[in-house]
Amino acid sequence: MSYIERDTYGIYKGRYDQEGEGPGPRLMGADTLLGNDVYNSKEEDLGDVKEIMLDMESGNIAYAVLSFGGILTLGEKLFAVPWNALKLDTKNKRFMLDVDKERLEMAPGFDPDRWPDMADETWAREVHSFYGTQPYSSPSGTTGTGTVGSTTGTMGGTSSTKGTTRH
Repeated sequence: MSYIERDTYGIYKGRYDQEGEGPGPRLMGADTLLGNDVYNSKEEDLGDVKEIMLDMESGNIAYAVLSFGGILTLGEKLFAVPWNALKLDTKNKRFMLDVDKERLEMAPGFDPDRWPDMADETWAREVHSFYGTQPYSSPSGTTGTGTVGSTTGTMGGTSSTKGTTRH
């Protein structure tokens, strides 16, 4: 299912294919991305986005939790994919991840009922090392895991906190 089909508020209606109009695909509602398919360059279906994990201190998106394998959630394995490892394929309304299906099966993953401590820096380094991505630095100086925004067409990049208020 694509973000267009999950658009319950009509955010992208009639706008998703016109440059410079509407909020997407540069600025998108998070829940419209849940359930989106993830493919690799070999057109292999790698699963779908189950959750988006936010770093509440920095405001950055840290991970997309990818569901892979299993039938009707039986035998399903979850993977935290660094946000900056994903690219939005606006033509096909899905995400792209540069990982072979066989390699993804060896990725650091977890069971749906046993989530890891994603704030653990050792765990984060292992995940970033696997996907070949670089963690970001949060305002407190700790290592984070992804970024929001884009200037290159990917879902990674830098974010701005200009004009934001923290409570």
